[in-house]
Amino acid sequence: MARQSKIQRNLTHGQVWAALDRLAERAGMSPSGLAKRSGLDPTTFNKSKRTAADGRERWPSTESISKALAATNSSIDTFVQLIGDGARGVQSVPLLGLAQAGSGGYFDDSGFPAGKGWDEVTLPSASDEHAYALEISGDSMKPAYRDGDIIIVSPGTAIRRGDRVVVKTSGGEVMVKELKRRTTRTLELQSLNPAHVDRTLDAADVAWIARIIWASQ
Repeated sequence: MARQSKIQRNLTHGQVWAALDRLAERAGMSPSGLAKRSGLDPTTFNKSKRTAADGRERWPSTESISKALAATNSSIDTFVQLIGDGARGVQSVPLLGLAQAGSGGYFDDSGFPAGKGWDEVTLPSASDEHAYALEISGDSMKPAYRDGDIIIVSPGTAIRRGDRVVVKTSGGEVMVKELKRRTTRTLELQSLNPAHVDRTLDAADVAWIARIIWASQ
């Protein structure tokens, strides 16, 4: 019980509802559109539903959050990250165009930003001091990411199946995919755009892989 009370003091209604709003925005939808996509009543996430008739603040149900995550193909880690986005403030991180990322000199051997040519952008704070931002160019990653979207990449964050990642091959190719499976021998990647084929890379051909922890959208 003591642990539950501590969680409730630290986590506010506003943070959870704001995270749902950000989840909808990332998917290019309104809160009501997200509810409908999740198979819920379209008014489930509306602002009018966030306060009871007697003025008490209401929590979204775990079932509705679970359905919203499934509808947007997002993990619970992503939702926690979205909650943190509202609580942490902002920071300046290095910014580079994704189309430039495959060129030499922008990253060290570990995938950390290095060298000259980086701009700077102010975005939600990241816990990884080596985090950086990439700007998407073109529509090859729609509907997940559109031209001009900015993603924050964290080379120091653990990666799990289902995470969206940036991968650089030993041949200099840089791609944004979803991690399907990772073994000691291969890396299986799912394309974000259904029109593009999935990729399977030999582990020896992967220079580095880093997790995407936030997108502007």
